[in-house]
Amino acid sequence: MRSPVALVPILLVEDNPDHAELTMTALEDGGLANPIYWVKDGEEALDYLFRRGKYADPSTSPRPGLILLDLRLPKRDGMEVLQAIKADSELATIPVVILTTSKRDEEVVRGYQLGANSFVSKPVDFLEFMETVRQVKMYWLLTNRLPAA
Repeated sequence: MRSPVALVPILLVEDNPDHAELTMTALEDGGLANPIYWVKDGEEALDYLFRRGKYADPSTSPRPGLILLDLRLPKRDGMEVLQAIKADSELATIPVVILTTSKRDEEVVRGYQLGANSFVSKPVDFLEFMETVRQVKMYWLLTNRLPAA
């Protein structure tokens, strides 16, 4: 049985380098040393998760225990990525938190229909953004019990 504070790998799927940097900074704040793997588009996310191409080696591309997923992605959008994750028996139990600038109700509904575990809208304000990501981290990595890899 794994402890809820185990240092599970986090996969960040985010095409905006500024948002990715802020998210990683907020995740690293507070001393948790969870490894963070960043991919920049939907196709790269699926390559990572299905261990294709440069992500074939599990020692350098470990199975994430948590996925932070943007919706507006090049190549394959976040909903397509979410659908592929939840349709695969080996990936389906990985919690997926949609972390996006969108506040559209239909996207919230669609995300949950496809199996998202949480839907978080990114605030525009820097300090609010950092606090929101910290709260996501605190819940998903410290409070919530994640499934064993």
